[in-house]
Amino acid sequence: MPRTTDGDGAPVPQRLLAAATRLFAEQGYDRTSVQEIVEAAGVTKGALYHYFGSKDDLLHEVYARVLRVQQERLDAFANADEPIEKRLRGAAADVVVTTIENLDDAMIFFRSMHHLSPEKNKQVRAERRRYHERFRALIEEGQREGVFSTATPADLVVDYHFGSVHHLSTWYRPDGPMAPQEVADQLADLLLRALRP
Repeated sequence: MPRTTDGDGAPVPQRLLAAATRLFAEQGYDRTSVQEIVEAAGVTKGALYHYFGSKDDLLHEVYARVLRVQQERLDAFANADEPIEKRLRGAAADVVVTTIENLDDAMIFFRSMHHLSPEKNKQVRAERRRYHERFRALIEEGQREGVFSTATPADLVVDYHFGSVHHLSTWYRPDGPMAPQEVADQLADLLLRALRP
């Protein structure tokens, strides 16, 4: 997206996404109007439609931006020249931390994904599948090498870990007793223990 700025100097797309994220999290996607988003961002409807074709596009981008970061980071862990246990543990902890850092985005997505158009829903599912397949490939690599147990199929191990990740928005509180990295370390260690031969 072009780095066009307006008002306070922040890029307009960034301001629109920030406003949409806050409003979707507070009110829900379906109860937030385009007018409320543009007023909160301090821009016109024309500016919104210049960068995003619809409110649906904003919802898609709220989640897609987090998934892009997570995919880049997973790829870096997967491609690192380190033992498989270290790479998998790093990836498993990272997805927890990045989800907690973007908790509103995750909550909005899981609460509102059904509002996406069929085309965008299909696109998001494909992006998530790509992420999960790359994560699963790490588990399968460790299983082939005899480092991880093959007692549980890799698909089930992936579902187990991401079930925990996807529910973070229902219970994690920034002012709670555990910092993001502590939760990440606990869940990553739990995953590695489950894979011990």
